[in-house]
Amino acid sequence: MVEAFAVASGKGGTGKTTSTLALGMALADSHDVTVIDADTGMANVLFHAGLADVETTLHEVLAGEAPVEAAVYDRFGMDVVPCGTSLAGFERADPTRLREVVATLAAETDVILLDSPAALGSRSAVLPVVLADRVIVVLQPTVPSLSDGLKVQEYARTYGTGVAGILFNRVADDEDVAAVTTKAERYFEGETLATVPESDAVRAARRAGRPLLAHAPGSTPAGRYREAAAELTVRDIASDDVADRFRNAVIPEQS
Repeated sequence: MVEAFAVASGKGGTGKTTSTLALGMALADSHDVTVIDADTGMANVLFHAGLADVETTLHEVLAGEAPVEAAVYDRFGMDVVPCGTSLAGFERADPTRLREVVATLAAETDVILLDSPAALGSRSAVLPVVLADRVIVVLQPTVPSLSDGLKVQEYARTYGTGVAGILFNRVADDEDVAAVTTKAERYFEGETLATVPESDAVRAARRAGRPLLAHAPGSTPAGRYREAAAELTVRDIASDDVADRFRNAVIPEQS
């Protein structure tokens, strides 16, 4: 059994990486989870997961310089595949190799979470959404964020990727999230998984280089992420079927 989720937003600053690792830790209570930093141009997972000093990352794998197994690290109850941050590594990386990376990992896990790039203007940015079975759209309760999130959903639909749900993140106390949630549910497929408040605990976790659920497990945001994970039903898809689909995925025709 394995299902791949792309965690995407359509814009930066929504807390996508925090959300990916938090959902991963919550799901790891009952599943084998693999988190992949598919944001090859603006990687963040390595900083959030205490992996900033590792030598082998997804960049080396996508450049054909290392096998995927060399870039998999056991962190906080999950397998984590971080991406590097150097410009040289990004330039050497071939994003189309991500298909084979995910196909290989599909045989050894239950859930794959792809931390996706914020913008959707390139092949490498759209590819995680194309490859995933379903997408989790991370939003802030603002009209521009909803608009960007709808672009993610449009890409997902175009390539046959479903929508698992939406997650409102970094919600301030004075924001009327209920009204925005009601509006969002008219346009988005999938339910609202959770509403996660803005919090000093999240910022402290980032500074400490630890996922939120490891750094502040009793915090309100951590509890909301657990609620979101509980709303996700991981589908029982044969690993071989998922691997074959990834290997044969059509690469978007974008520059």
